[in-house]
Amino acid sequence: MRDIKKVFAGVTALALTAALTACGGDGDDATTPATTTTTKATVEKNTEGLQEGEQEKVDSAKDQLRDVELENKTVKWMGSYNINPGGEGNSEKAELIMFREKYGGEVQWIETTYESRYQDLAPLVMSGDGPDLFMCDLANLPSGVVSKQFVPVDDYIDINSALWQNVKEGMECFNFGGKHYMFVTNIRSTYQVYYNYDTIEANGLDDPWELYKAGEWNWEKFKEMLMEFVDEDNDQYGLDSWYNARALVYSTGVPAVGKDADGNVVCNINDPKIEEAENFLYDLYQNGLAYYGEKTNWANNCVYMGDGRELFCIDGYWFAEGDPSQWMSQIPADKLGIAPVPNPTGSDPYQIATTEGYVLCSGATNPEGAALLAECTIMATHDEGTIEVQRRKTMDDSKWSEDLVNRLDEINKLANEYPVIEYATGISKDVGDALWDGAACMQLTFRGQEWATVREENADAITLAVNDVNSQLQAIVSE
Repeated sequence: MRDIKKVFAGVTALALTAALTACGGDGDDATTPATTTTTKATVEKNTEGLQEGEQEKVDSAKDQLRDVELENKTVKWMGSYNINPGGEGNSEKAELIMFREKYGGEVQWIETTYESRYQDLAPLVMSGDGPDLFMCDLANLPSGVVSKQFVPVDDYIDINSALWQNVKEGMECFNFGGKHYMFVTNIRSTYQVYYNYDTIEANGLDDPWELYKAGEWNWEKFKEMLMEFVDEDNDQYGLDSWYNARALVYSTGVPAVGKDADGNVVCNINDPKIEEAENFLYDLYQNGLAYYGEKTNWANNCVYMGDGRELFCIDGYWFAEGDPSQWMSQIPADKLGIAPVPNPTGSDPYQIATTEGYVLCSGATNPEGAALLAECTIMATHDEGTIEVQRRKTMDDSKWSEDLVNRLDEINKLANEYPVIEYATGISKDVGDALWDGAACMQLTFRGQEWATVREENADAITLAVNDVNSQLQAIVSE
């Protein structure tokens, strides 16, 4: 394992500002993709957010990039969100400043919606004049390899160079047949446990962060705290959010669909660790600790956390992003607590990991520029100077204390050291729906169904679907 401290110091900043998220947010409905390009006026307006001495830090990072002449200055980016700055107060991201100043580069946005992104991408790829880069999300890979919409990036980077060592482990997550199919720019924790300090103190409970530091933050302690707090007759509830089941299952270190040592995608639905996690979820449900699903008419009630009526919420960084007055939880900024997702024993704290970056489209007309933009993004994410700039902006925007930012830094380091990557949706939408998003068999124990029955009804069909895609994948990457 490489030097985690050097590589991931301060990675929270870009996670909180969502520089390049693995799952794009919903965009406006559009039947025809539109294009938008960064303008000089926008750049000048939005770089005013740099404080004294911060431009020098950006310049220092820029100077570490490779010196090449970029013939085609425009990289075409397709996504449901614009990576160019826009709107009052949105400053230009450090990677775009470096790309413009170092290479004279600009990013042209090909607009799509999250729902229609693949339908919009297909004809553009076939036309021969499609995008260079496409948004990363859970559905990209390996399905995009099988469909031949995305191509390897190896010819355009030196993966053994010092810069790419920062993300080499993440790159290996998308190594199929010895070829890398993503420009990975960062790895971070997908979900964290959030809580209200006042609620913890008022109920005489231990701080989960302190339990984690002491090696005592595990499923047993997590359940014990919920059992002590929950009293629905007195309007006190336990665990809320759409993501509880996923995060707790992943904390075993085993995804529903993963990769084996030979690079094959495999279904793990019969794995004993999955069974252990599912039985734990069922136990939480049976004890009335999961305030979720039918109990709440599928509403998210994390607003209860603000006034002490709910103990925990497992959610992503967006849970407490931006202006605290807009946080759904209504937890005061100075009372916000955060801890990693607990695991079965308190050791080997596996975290579901989100990989940020770009995929390279088949027929890309500027793959060289695409690779340089990716390298600018890696530098912006991992250079100590630019980290300090983004860290300051995060604390200003979201009112997080330095201690809280440090905690999320450490959780992100865990996601790098103990990463769990889920490939279910990347196999196909049908497999993703069957496991998590539609029929969602992996979450049925959180609705009172026993795992043995759920597994028996679903394992064979899902395993068959995964094996079928794996056979197609292996045939393509061996061509």
